[in-house]
Amino acid sequence: MKVSELHTPLLSPGEARRLQGEFAPRVVEGPPLDLSRVRYVAGADVSTQGDVGYATVVVLSFPDLSVVEVRGYEARLTFPYVPGLLAFREIPPVVGALREVRSEVDAVIFDAHGRAHPRGLGLASHLGLFLDVPSVGCAKSRLVGEHEEPGPEKGDTADLVYRKKVVGKVVRTRPRVSPVYVSVGNRIDLASSVDLVVGCCTRYRLPETTRQAHNAANRLRRGEDLDALLG
Repeated sequence: MKVSELHTPLLSPGEARRLQGEFAPRVVEGPPLDLSRVRYVAGADVSTQGDVGYATVVVLSFPDLSVVEVRGYEARLTFPYVPGLLAFREIPPVVGALREVRSEVDAVIFDAHGRAHPRGLGLASHLGLFLDVPSVGCAKSRLVGEHEEPGPEKGDTADLVYRKKVVGKVVRTRPRVSPVYVSVGNRIDLASSVDLVVGCCTRYRLPETTRQAHNAANRLRRGEDLDALLG
């Protein structure tokens, strides 16, 4: 998968915040994604151990969600752990894994936030600026904003509102199970982001993209064979 040349990773936290302010206005929220034309969707996740990040990208066929490709990449984490700046810590290994992907991916779902971020630039939006396909953020917990409780059934949603603006959706992916937080990464609208995440969910809370990538990242960290995950 093509990833454009990024900025230097050797930044201070202050420089990283400044860069977020510069990048956030570049994010494009739209257009709608026609799911009937999506053939492959990827998920990305990172497992860490000490100062090493183990990133994996898993490509699934859509809509049947069979695993067709798994890629992994290890990299030393040089940026400190700072709330709101996690992207700068995790991007190097994730980029390494993405660049190994050979499938023609139509969209990427990141286990991270997109626009639902204090400065409007979570990892899914930050890295989405450097991809040539739409990106979506699907996080397990809320970073910013307030919301009502979504309905109890799969596909029920509620607005995630931050500073009087809707920055994402709180999405129920399984009946009466805790929701996930979906937001635009880049080059896709919010409604399509939600539809894609729900379309990637089976009987688990997390979409298969995230679940499979998380399992693969843990296998990579333990030194196990990733090919065993292929369907």
